Amino acid sequence: MLVLVINSGSSSLKYQLRELADDGTDAPVPVLAQGLVERIGVPGSGVPDHAAALEQVEAELAEATGGRTIDAAGHRVVHGGERFTAPARVTNEVIRAIERLAPLAPLHNPAAAQGLRAMAERWPDMPQVVVFDTSFHQTMPREAWQYALPDEVYTEHGIRRYGFHGTSDDLVTGLAAEHLGIPRGEFRAVVLHLGNGASATAIRDGVSVDTSMGYTPLAGLVMGTRSGDLDPSVVTHLMRNHGYDAEELDTLMNRRSGLLGLAGEADMRQVLENAASGDGRARNALDVASYRLAKYVGGYHVAVGGAQAIVFTAGIGENSAPFRARVLDRLEALGVAYDAEANRARVAGPHTISAPESAIPVLVVPTDEEQAIARLTWELAR
Repeated sequence: MLVLVINSGSSSLKYQLRELADDGTDAPVPVLAQGLVERIGVPGSGVPDHAAALEQVEAELAEATGGRTIDAAGHRVVHGGERFTAPARVTNEVIRAIERLAPLAPLHNPAAAQGLRAMAERWPDMPQVVVFDTSFHQTMPREAWQYALPDEVYTEHGIRRYGFHGTSDDLVTGLAAEHLGIPRGEFRAVVLHLGNGASATAIRDGVSVDTSMGYTPLAGLVMGTRSGDLDPSVVTHLMRNHGYDAEELDTLMNRRSGLLGLAGEADMRQVLENAASGDGRARNALDVASYRLAKYVGGYHVAVGGAQAIVFTAGIGENSAPFRARVLDRLEALGVAYDAEANRARVAGPHTISAPESAIPVLVVPTDEEQAIARLTWELAR
């Protein structure tokens, strides 16, 4: 089966063409083509809308398909709210529901809906599937997702914890359980998705029971440009006493904070390099980020009833041995011990980096969200 994986942004469209075997596993050459169409809707770009972007994608895929028909398309959608607890086949009602959820993800959901409509017009007979970042976290109990605000704030405005990175968390949970030989339905873990955006997720009985991101992806860990957890009164103080408006505050917390705000660099690799050269701001940024993360690991260890694994994934989680070491050094009280050589080694696929005496196994598990979307699409479209 040929599956086209689409990630529609407000001004971009990322795609990957994957081939799956009849049983849903990757073909010998799983990725046949991939690319990115940028500057959609920007005057002078030559790509006025998502329909034009798909026309460009179709031209670029002609050689890769070798005349074969693409069997299905799978779309990443950021926010499914409470409406979508699992991937769904695309219908007009599903697209309308995604549009109604736009207030929860104003930059992402409208773009996803545009991409879905453009696909339906261009390839009306092609089955389409939507996969939501939030769906995996719909298993959280109310005690984890509800904020301690008056009930009407939730019932009237939908303000609650939703969580993100769910497609990756779902995939990595299954791979980690398999690596350790534990049935997924019995698996307890803390999954650390560490990229430019970062989140921690508590896994109990193979499903999400808590996660660090909240109503939006701003909450939780220190990220590349996002602050993570912050006293809400800081926002009102800056508005009342320092003249910040809503737009400026949004920019401050989402685009000027995190590693960038602390160290002047958003790229973890550069922050680590600067810290090694004696940069005090970079060292402080790493201390703040690793402390915050270790605190979440400890809390989620309790939330899952004793984790059977701590799992690092995504760009930083998979590739930054120095940052992993900084975090793991803080977990000694949990009996965590790691093998320094194993931590530094580059290994393909899931692998263990903890020492034999570690009370909790520590794993590095590569994620592949496009692969996960392709497989979920295969399940619904075959």
